[in-house]
Amino acid sequence: MRALSQASLATLTPSPPSLQLPQYQRSPLPIGLVHLGLGAFHRAHQAVVFDALLGQGDPRWGVLGVAMRSTELADALAAQDGLYALQIANAEGRRWQVVGALSQTCVAAREPGQVVAAIAAPSTRWITLTVTEKAYGPELATLLVQGLAARQAAGLGGLTIASCDNLTGNGHKLRQLCLDAAEKTDPALAQWIDRQCRFPNSMVDRIVPAATAQHRADAAQVLGLEDACALGTEGFWEWVIEDNFVDPQDAALLASAGVQVVQEVLPFEEAKLRMLNGSHTAIALMGAVMGLPTVSDCVAQPDIHWFVHHLMTEVVMPQLQRPGLPAYRDALLARFANPDLRHKVHQIASDSSLKIPLRWLPTIQARLAAGAPVEPLAFASAVWLRYLLAEDDAGQPYAISDPMGAMLQALAQQHRGDAAATVQAVLALPSVWGADLPRNPQWTARVTHWLQRIQTGSVTAALAELRSSLPS
Repeated sequence: MRALSQASLATLTPSPPSLQLPQYQRSPLPIGLVHLGLGAFHRAHQAVVFDALLGQGDPRWGVLGVAMRSTELADALAAQDGLYALQIANAEGRRWQVVGALSQTCVAAREPGQVVAAIAAPSTRWITLTVTEKAYGPELATLLVQGLAARQAAGLGGLTIASCDNLTGNGHKLRQLCLDAAEKTDPALAQWIDRQCRFPNSMVDRIVPAATAQHRADAAQVLGLEDACALGTEGFWEWVIEDNFVDPQDAALLASAGVQVVQEVLPFEEAKLRMLNGSHTAIALMGAVMGLPTVSDCVAQPDIHWFVHHLMTEVVMPQLQRPGLPAYRDALLARFANPDLRHKVHQIASDSSLKIPLRWLPTIQARLAAGAPVEPLAFASAVWLRYLLAEDDAGQPYAISDPMGAMLQALAQQHRGDAAATVQAVLALPSVWGADLPRNPQWTARVTHWLQRIQTGSVTAALAELRSSLPS
């Protein structure tokens, strides 16, 4: 079977109705944007937006996709002229799109000069990043500042540099990283970056599972071509970005492709963190102890579906300012139920000791301060304590992936069967619960109550009891 490429793509016209092909001239496609962090998420998210802008007839959105270290994906995409097939699955079915926005690929660790030259090229207008928040360090700063220094030396204008990483205030953090690095080598460059470049905050969302052999097999069946880079995603996507661009006209262009351009991103970040991520953690912990493999398997259980709806509606949403919260909640529930995503509960439950302070704690603190009920999150916290025993309700063991995992498991085993002692030991950890919450008698009492109910029965039975005790 022939491989997907620009030449073989031309043979697919007319294409099947379920397949969307690039509707623009790809060769030559100038580089208008450098993306750092080439991977599945970028290819299923930002690259699709840039593909739409190219499809509208604006040729300025061709992408140089930069892998930071790994060479495999960058080289596989280069062999396919940057083309790949994306399967988009939701309740209405599946469709395919061949995305053509990636004009070139390279690897920063292997070809740093190419990255610097691309940042300094006259046609380049934007830099975007999905390198994970852990990578916001000296290596990234050096690469960016070298490119911007070359751009300044060439007498060119600044760039819009947009972090798309899951990091609150990501634009502010990226700007400070660049300014600090530039200040150490050339204060004049730091002043130029400050005046000429823009670092909008943004929030992105789309579930993109790891690509599988099944994606590649399905792509081959639809395309009649071999695609080593095929992947899948959900129908939902969201990109909320601050209206802060070097070229103010970019706001309207992005909006035309479905991006939400707003004055303040924080309300959207908080809603995602507390509604999507917070619910995800609760679902995953319940599913792990109940022996359910995926998120969709979990929300197919009526009591878990009720729990998530109640948690978001009655407990989380009253603290949030994002517009359209009921519609956002319903979209999240539909996403959780999507069986095509196969989002594994143990993957989502990993690193819970780091996630709980961000995803649950602000809601718990706000509710307790207002004298409002916190029952669903007290229940979820009790489930986490039960989860730390590393075996489900049927006695099947599982691994816990958490930087505090060994210590947490030891505490749970040490006080196994004693709910009050377990709560006292694990809720005393300020790195998870903060300084004040462990001393709140209302909170401690409710977590202890639900852990006792889980220990004497099961998560399934305790969840049914919780549902019967709260308004439907």
